[in-house]
Amino acid sequence: MSDAATSSPTEVGLLEGLATTRAIRRYRPDPIPTEDLARILFAATRAPSGSNLQPTRFLVLRDGPVATQARKMLGDCFRTQWSVQRLDYGYDKAPSGSRAARMGDTMQNFVDHFEEIPVIFLVCADSLKGSTERDASQVFPAIQNLLLAARALGYGGTISMWHHNIEEELRKVLSVPDTAYMFATVPLGRPVGGHGPVRRLPISDVIFEDSWDETPAWALDPPGTRFSGISPRAAKAAASQSTETK
Repeated sequence: MSDAATSSPTEVGLLEGLATTRAIRRYRPDPIPTEDLARILFAATRAPSGSNLQPTRFLVLRDGPVATQARKMLGDCFRTQWSVQRLDYGYDKAPSGSRAARMGDTMQNFVDHFEEIPVIFLVCADSLKGSTERDASQVFPAIQNLLLAARALGYGGTISMWHHNIEEELRKVLSVPDTAYMFATVPLGRPVGGHGPVRRLPISDVIFEDSWDETPAWALDPPGTRFSGISPRAAKAAASQSTETK
């Protein structure tokens, strides 16, 4: 890929990045300059790890001959997996215009154009550096750093584990040793559309102090915060009130 594209002139602050880094699955075809890739991966490798063992390894798939073959394998795998999940989760029956229908359309576009995504990372861990296949705590902080750094430079991505369906084939093509665990696939590119803010539960639903389910008075979301779905606490309170009025 050409590196003629220029780096993002505008960067966002850390707190803004944390609040606006959402899963991105629609990408523009713009290549990512190697200068930006280096900055993103430098930030990713600053993540903490137990005893500073630093087992995380990043396999970058752009447009080399081996990478192209692996990207095609991943694209086929993702399309197959989505065709199953679309039916299993009822996306094919979602009402037009609903959130589920929009998600279904986004996922279909994602898998249909998978090979066109500018960069795909396979994030692994070197077991010889102390990691095990269950030791995600050594790897996912680095992935989060990667996504936050990408957000700061105007890029976006998402995390998937669908590669596990073809892991052995990928190992052969990419010469990944048996001592390396393949944790995640992370596609990356400039988003079609914008970034966040993300929608999450109210913090009063997830923060307790002193005892379980005891929400502190200071657990307040900033003004203008948007939420995802129905708050479990609000639903519980409404159900309780409904029971009392019967």
